[in-house]
Amino acid sequence: MRTNAVERNRSRRFGAERGVSLSGLLVVLVVLGALALVAIKVTPALLEYRAVKAAIVKAKAEGGTVREIQQAFDRHAGVNDVGAISGRDLVITRDEQDVQVSFAYEKRVPLAGNVSLLFDFAGTTDPSGANAAKEAAKAQ
Repeated sequence: MRTNAVERNRSRRFGAERGVSLSGLLVVLVVLGALALVAIKVTPALLEYRAVKAAIVKAKAEGGTVREIQQAFDRHAGVNDVGAISGRDLVITRDEQDVQVSFAYEKRVPLAGNVSLLFDFAGTTDPSGANAAKEAAKAQ
């Protein structure tokens, strides 16, 4: 009988230790809040990058001279409120009657105080993935 009482006593102690403590809950909420802050700050930069990629594809499809491609890019980028890059920042190359448009730029996203994230965006319409803008930036 004494063993039953001891086992019941142990099970009560273990039962009382179940659940999340208040300090544990606060730590989890702080971590989730920090991740949410980063996601909220980073999302616009990623959406702008996708808009730039779509704009260079549309500008290439319209074709024409280098200036016409730059103007087409500026039109399409203006619709999506792209401010990180303009038509003059594009590197446009011609290879055997085919035009390739590429870009490379950096975007700094401030998080809090003097802490920020730096994104190095680059893209091209070249199917091989060769980015003339990135290579030109490395040469400088």
